[in-house]
Amino acid sequence: MNTEDTRAILTISLLAAFADGRKHEREHEQVRRIAEGLAQDAAVGLPQLVQDVLLKRVDVAGAAAALGSAEARQLAYEMAVGVCDADGAQSAAERAFLADLAQRLQLDGAEASAYSAQAETLAEAALPVAAAPAAGTKPVVDEAELDRAIVNAAVVNGALELLPESLSTLAIIPLQMKLVHRVGLAYGYPLDSGHVKDFLATAGVGLTSQYLEQAGRKLLGGLLGKGLFGGLGKQAVSSGLAFATTWALGHVAKRYYAGGRTLSAELLRQSYTDLLQQARGLQAQYGPQIQQQARTLDTTKVMALVRGR
Repeated sequence: MNTEDTRAILTISLLAAFADGRKHEREHEQVRRIAEGLAQDAAVGLPQLVQDVLLKRVDVAGAAAALGSAEARQLAYEMAVGVCDADGAQSAAERAFLADLAQRLQLDGAEASAYSAQAETLAEAALPVAAAPAAGTKPVVDEAELDRAIVNAAVVNGALELLPESLSTLAIIPLQMKLVHRVGLAYGYPLDSGHVKDFLATAGVGLTSQYLEQAGRKLLGGLLGKGLFGGLGKQAVSSGLAFATTWALGHVAKRYYAGGRTLSAELLRQSYTDLLQQARGLQAQYGPQIQQQARTLDTTKVMALVRGR
């Protein structure tokens, strides 16, 4: 794809991110920050791209018309679906946005609906239901086993970051939520999806902005839409974001729930930031495992992972 296609796809993704007015301003700010970084890396006119979207100087019709190939139009739709689904089920405003987008991109209605349904399945994957521990009991935590679970989850998500399918990118967030749920449960806190999302938001992890950054990096690296083994081996394409964020989230959840949920929001964010930096130093060590894991995954296995099968 050329620079014009890239700009149009990022524009559509940003329009999708702001289609739902329910998102907190903090999430909007993260989306703006990520988008500016992507725009700069793509040399598509920083900060004009973000300003054009925020000031409504661009619209879906114009961005869709700028896409020069069927592949680019399909990719634009897939990224928009991922952006809308990243923080859970689509709102009415997001469904209306996607329906209009599919029509303007001249996509096959059945295929577009099928893709959106798959994405919704990932986004709405339920966390395991667990009973609260009996009053007065303190769970015995196997710290080493929990550390292994965090590494395993980080490696799987690092592998998903290397896959060319856009659905694999969308799967990273529910798998991170499952990891936080597992950590909380180990320390006696059975969490529902609302609690987990609140934890991620407090730590400073925006769901929509995280998806936009991960998918945007794939787009800029030329990985999205490529054949599986055409994408593998291109570790330079990946920023290692999925491995690092997952590892950091697992360990900050350990600190938080092991300490009885007493960390303040400020300390939680600072702990996550510090752990994220530490995780980036581990990427080279786990790189071979991430590459090997990527070779074992496909869309069917990704869906099974998220569903917990």
